[in-house]
Order: sequence, then C-alpha cells, then structure tokens
Amino acid sequence: MKILKTVKEMREQIKEWRGKGLSIGLVPTMGYLHEGHASLIDASKKDNDRTVVSVFVNPMQFGPSEDLESYPRDLRHDAKIAEEHHADIIFNPEPEEMYSEGFSSFVDMTVLTEELCGLSRPVHFRGVCTVVTKLFNIVQPDRAYFGKKDAQQLAVIKHMVSDLNMNIEIIGCPIVREADGLAKSSRNTYLNKDERKAALILSQSLNHGIKLIQNGETDCSVIINAVKEKIQTEPLAKIDYVKIVDAANMQQISVIDRPALCAVAVYIGKTRLIDNFFTEDIRNGGAV
Repeated sequence: MKILKTVKEMREQIKEWRGKGLSIGLVPTMGYLHEGHASLIDASKKDNDRTVVSVFVNPMQFGPSEDLESYPRDLRHDAKIAEEHHADIIFNPEPEEMYSEGFSSFVDMTVLTEELCGLSRPVHFRGVCTVVTKLFNIVQPDRAYFGKKDAQQLAVIKHMVSDLNMNIEIIGCPIVREADGLAKSSRNTYLNKDERKAALILSQSLNHGIKLIQNGETDCSVIINAVKEKIQTEPLAKIDYVKIVDAANMQQISVIDRPALCAVAVYIGKTRLIDNFFTEDIRNGGAV
C-alpha cells in the first residue's frame, strides 16, 4: 500500500490503473479510522479492482467554534487499518494542496442541507460538497462509499451526483456499532469514562422510537417526544435535535407514510454525537 500526498501523484496512479482497465473505489474519510471505516474499505475491495482511501481533515466543513484543531489525527494508525483491509492507496494531501492560495470556488446545495445538521452547522455541507467534488475529480472513482451514520451527508452526496451528472455510483453502508450499541465515531475518543457510558442514551432512545413504530405508531410528534424524553433521562446529555424527515429530501414530515429517517444529534458533555435509523431498515424487527 502506498501513501500519496499530491494531486499529481494521485492522478498518475489513476492514469496507470485506467490504462489497465481497472475499476476504482473511493472511501472518503477524515482519518482516525475505526471499524466503520474498515467496513467501507471492505465493501470497496469486494466491488472494485483498486481502492483509494482519502484521509483529509477538511477545514472547509468546520465552523469557527468547532473542533478542527482538536479533531483526532494519526496517519500511522490509519495506514495500519487501511493496509490490514487491503486498501491500495491512502491519499493524504495537506490543506494547501487541496485549497491553494486564492481558492474561491465552491459547491453548494439547498433544501437537503437546510434541516438536521445544516441548521446548527451552516457552513458544513458546502464544505462537504466542495471537498467531495474535488476528490471525485482527482480520483475519478467508479464507486464511492459512505456510512449511513452520516445519513444527511449520504443523501446530500447522492443528490449532488445526480444533479451534476457525475458518473459515480454512491453506496451507503450500514452503521457499525460497539457491542453495547454506541455508533462508531472518531469523536468517541473525546469521551471520558462517564461520558462514554452516558453516550449509550443515543442508541437506547432510538430503539425506544423503533419499538413505537413497530407497534404501529406513525405520528412523528409522538415518536419524537418519546425519544426526547428518553434522552432527557441522562443528565450528561443535551439535545441538539430529534427529528423525523423524508428519507429522500430531508424535509420534516408529520406522519410516517413514506421512507423516513429518524435522526438525533446530542451533546454528551462538550462532544456532539449523531445517530439515526431509517424506517425501511427496521421493517423486519431490526434495532439500532
């Protein structure tokens, strides 16, 4: 496995692979890889001849008061996991390589970015769309892999690819969880022992909502209030949002009469965590 740092090196490698008729999968990450990322690499390896893992903490998607400087970084750790899962390349550019002096071009979106995380993180999705577009242009993948934990991001990327006629298949992969139900996240490293225990309230509250739906409840306000009440039993938890939205356009709905997403964002201490479930994924008795 190779680690490439420049766009020029990455493009030369892609040209060589394309010359051999090889298919390419891309796993875009911000690094500090865990089992969730590893599952994306495994999916890409199954589908493609070659797999590129990008490791880039994208400054454009962080707001002024967010955790850009403290976001965990460990390229040696990332390389070990990527190599264990047989990735072919880590693309690890510096910010100056991705955003040269005078950079002033952006990819933006409306509607899908106006709810959920878009409300409390107003610059986030412009940064996501811009950097993912750049990665797609650099790597030219046949397929790209994203986790369903970042459900709004997945929907945004799918919509962007459709809107801009990008010839890339976007594949969403299931959330990977700890044995006790906590969704894998690089930000879990911020949690102390008490906060780590408290963070279980996210999956517990979502499972409470799932049981209501499985018992026939379709009124979104009833489900949302029940999930909120469960979260509020945890003293270390502060709710950012609990919402149910149309799975296609991320707009709030009042009744579950179509494929929907129930998503939560909760501060555990100072750490903001997200989790979710899709109604289509729980029809056969599933749980988060």
